[in-house]
Amino acid sequence: MKIELLKADITEINVDAIVNAANTSLFGGGGVDGAIHRKGGKVILEECIQIRNRQGGCKTGEAVITNAGNLPSKFVIHTVGPVWNGDKEEKSKLLADCYENSLNLAVENGIKIIAFPNISTGIYHFPKDKAAEIAIKTVKDFDKSSQIDKVIFVCFDDENYEIYKEILENHE
Repeated sequence: MKIELLKADITEINVDAIVNAANTSLFGGGGVDGAIHRKGGKVILEECIQIRNRQGGCKTGEAVITNAGNLPSKFVIHTVGPVWNGDKEEKSKLLADCYENSLNLAVENGIKIIAFPNISTGIYHFPKDKAAEIAIKTVKDFDKSSQIDKVIFVCFDDENYEIYKEILENHE
């Protein structure tokens, strides 16, 4: 599996699936979640409503998949990152679960190229450097990595981009 880093708007990336840093309701919100729902259109929300009616939303660390609507990708994998409230092992494990469960859904759905945003580092206040370490380690350690061709970390801002760039260079 190849790992790539981009500074871009994830809603404009043409890949098999983009990952959405969703909330538990799956109804859209701020940040990347709101942007994905706005650009993707009502198809995404309608599928999220069906998922919510079936299972009651999406718990922290879990992931669900929908069509990508008007986005250039084929699918959106919605995962709910943890809200940071201190250096707790539980929060780090939940963030790792977001990446692991998203990758498992990708494999189950034949997705070969997947793009991740910086999960939980916005309104959920997860420390950006710690979140990047967890994201990169979880992706590199994924046990079914041979079934995915490429993972792209998409950073919207310079700060996250520089953090990921440094960690990726140090891991090579």
